[in-house]
Amino acid sequence: MKVEIFTGNPIQQNGSIVYNEQGDAVIIDPSCYERDEQEEWMGFIQMKDLKVHAVLNTHCHIDHITGNAFFTEKLGLPFYAHKEELFTLSFAERSAQMYGLAAYVPSPEPTDYLEDNQVLTFGDLELKVIFGPGHSVGHVAFYSEADALLIGGDILFKGSFGRVDLPGGDMEVLKKTIFERIFTLPDNTVVYPGHGPTTTIGEEKRTNYILQF
Repeated sequence: MKVEIFTGNPIQQNGSIVYNEQGDAVIIDPSCYERDEQEEWMGFIQMKDLKVHAVLNTHCHIDHITGNAFFTEKLGLPFYAHKEELFTLSFAERSAQMYGLAAYVPSPEPTDYLEDNQVLTFGDLELKVIFGPGHSVGHVAFYSEADALLIGGDILFKGSFGRVDLPGGDMEVLKKTIFERIFTLPDNTVVYPGHGPTTTIGEEKRTNYILQF
């Protein structure tokens, strides 16, 4: 399994395409906002001849959903998120105005809802859902044990963690998520966060600022 990161939109969010050698792929947190960003994503999909099965959101803060409408409409894809994220999605247009994203096209509501420990299978591509609230009420991460990788959204960053001052944020809940759901993964697991560089579970267990709380 491979992960291609696309850092886009004015908030510089790390969207990704997760794919395998057979060409099965999913789009996670599409960060594309401008036309050139959309073309970059589509160019990669076409170059790799990928069969994209779905759009997945770790959560529905505005920077993680700017490309939802584009891909669901252009490629006719289903859209997966946790049901609790309907709360977050409900204020996406107000967030777009606040951040000056005048060209934001509203995301559709999910066609499918994610559940904790659910195993998603798209062709030969397999990802496990880990429910991880705290940054938002319905946040999830996507984990592949076989490939030792985690698409973690805004739960855990290199040396930091997701903010909790937005609606639905809760520091104690986020700490519980990190210590009980994320830090229990193998140390060699590579973490692809929603912002900033990749890291590993082992490195963050040794050095992350969350340890001081």
